Amino acid sequence: MQTCPVCHRSLPEINRFCTNCGQRLDGSATPPSRPNVPPLEQLNITVLYGMVAALALAVLFPPWESPPTQQPEFLGLHFILSPPTPEAIVSRMLLTVELVTLAIAGLYASFLLRKR
Repeated sequence: MQTCPVCHRSLPEINRFCTNCGQRLDGSATPPSRPNVPPLEQLNITVLYGMVAALALAVLFPPWESPPTQQPEFLGLHFILSPPTPEAIVSRMLLTVELVTLAIAGLYASFLLRKR
């Protein structure tokens, strides 16, 4: 075992740098000093929670369309358990577009409104 000359942590012989402070263990040179790096900025959690709520509402109120046997028609946003007509189906394409758009917009907004 070897000991770090700076923080005095004991480390295995195979290590060339201290895992605690980054000091070179052979003592020949010190690693270059890092410039003052500001702490990481955090995304706005409130906006992310809003995005999750909007995604849940989008799943509960999906876009409905007419069945494949009829002329294509958008039937609107109805609760998932109460379709506008008995043979109506959920529009998978519109639901996918809606969910992806909400997710991207939520992440973008949480980045723009992050805490600095």
